[in-house]
Amino acid sequence: MAKVLIVDDEELISCNLAAYLEDEGLEVDVANSAEDALRKVETGLRVQVCIMDMRLPDMNGDEACQALHRKDPEIRFLLHTGSPNYAISPELGAIGIMPEHLYRKPIRDMAKLAASVRALCAGR
Repeated sequence: MAKVLIVDDEELISCNLAAYLEDEGLEVDVANSAEDALRKVETGLRVQVCIMDMRLPDMNGDEACQALHRKDPEIRFLLHTGSPNYAISPELGAIGIMPEHLYRKPIRDMAKLAASVRALCAGR
């Protein structure tokens, strides 16, 4: 079963994402900060995909993705942001994050997000 880590400091958003993805048959873990996500991976959590909020209280999403990638280079990322002007940095592009991996809040088509998670889990 595909395992997903949602990193978002807004509990309502992370709970809604988790509930939808679990209904889609995915196994989900949630972290409310970058530090929490890093701690989970450091202590053995294995996930195929991380859905990363780009504005977190302790570290920005770019830094968090890079730090998680250093801990586990197999993790694939989907980015989740409410910032209309956010663009993927060259550093994130270098670890395989593409424009199609960026979702703007609020997500209007959760089925598309679930399909992206499955595609990344399958290595596509």
